[in-house]
Amino acid sequence: MVCQGEHMVRSKTIEEYKQRLKLTDQQQETLVGLLLGDGCLETANGGRTYRLKVEQSYSHQAYVQHLYEAFKEWVLTPPRPRQVVSRGHTSENWLFQTVSHGAFRFYAQQFYLSGKKGVPKLIDHWLTPRGLAYWFMDDGSIKSKESKGIILNTQGFNRSDVERLAGVLQTSFGLDAQPRNQKEGCQIYISGNSYEKFVQLVSPYVIPEMRYKIPSTRRTQLPKE
Repeated sequence: MVCQGEHMVRSKTIEEYKQRLKLTDQQQETLVGLLLGDGCLETANGGRTYRLKVEQSYSHQAYVQHLYEAFKEWVLTPPRPRQVVSRGHTSENWLFQTVSHGAFRFYAQQFYLSGKKGVPKLIDHWLTPRGLAYWFMDDGSIKSKESKGIILNTQGFNRSDVERLAGVLQTSFGLDAQPRNQKEGCQIYISGNSYEKFVQLVSPYVIPEMRYKIPSTRRTQLPKE
């Protein structure tokens, strides 16, 4: 009975704490980027509340720790490792999840249509340079040091969603972005002609441990005297 009473007191305390939580503007912008990438929202009560789950490979432990710090007041348990077995190979991921809260419900309703993650029709209203940076840190890479083209791995979305995202990158950020078919789906390719503008947009938000993903500034060859 004592243990049950302690549990009830703790649960009540947590619920009272959760009522004081509110997503900041920075957290909302970050959340949009994560949901375009590897972040996911989960519900255990039929959609009344949701929790954010962040999981990355162990090599991105510093990035997970950074995200934990960004959402720290929403998280009761610090990041922890999880063993993953895929095709007979065992590896380790690093993850954390937030408390389940109604503040995430709006984003779940926008990003999860019929139970599958998709791209909201109003994504152009919500995607900011900060969100773009977190999307890139989650699911982006440079094609090659020579071309400086940027790849966003959007293969988890359908073609129309990818086209919508490419359109937002073009109209909202002025980037030369195009959908590109791959065997496993459709990705977004941002031309090397836009790399300077892209770096200018995301660089303020990319953490040191993920800066290897940012193409270095292309050198301009000076004319010979």
